[in-house]
Amino acid sequence: MGANEREPVTMTDISPLHRALVARIRDNDATAPRRLRRAAFDNADLDEPVRTLVEKVALRSHQVTDEDVAAVRASGLTEDQIFEIVVCAAVGQASRQYDNALAALAEAAGL
Repeated sequence: MGANEREPVTMTDISPLHRALVARIRDNDATAPRRLRRAAFDNADLDEPVRTLVEKVALRSHQVTDEDVAAVRASGLTEDQIFEIVVCAAVGQASRQYDNALAALAEAAGL
């Protein structure tokens, strides 16, 4: 290869691993109801105070307060259930960003 030529860049396709992670988080048995975990993942169709907590986790995590968590706990969710919906919210947002990044790369590559 000449001095000005670059080797092609390759990247392992992690899409199957990503899909498996999402399925496990949203659909496997857990303490939080599956419907609630899916809604937290999607950041949609949530009632207060869970909606506020999930929205903050997904979009403004630095603004999550002890009061946000306490309000969700007071609504009847356990610590384990709160943990699960927080994980779902975070992974859901990360998944949306991952999907958008893949779409941007595909567009830039003309795929």
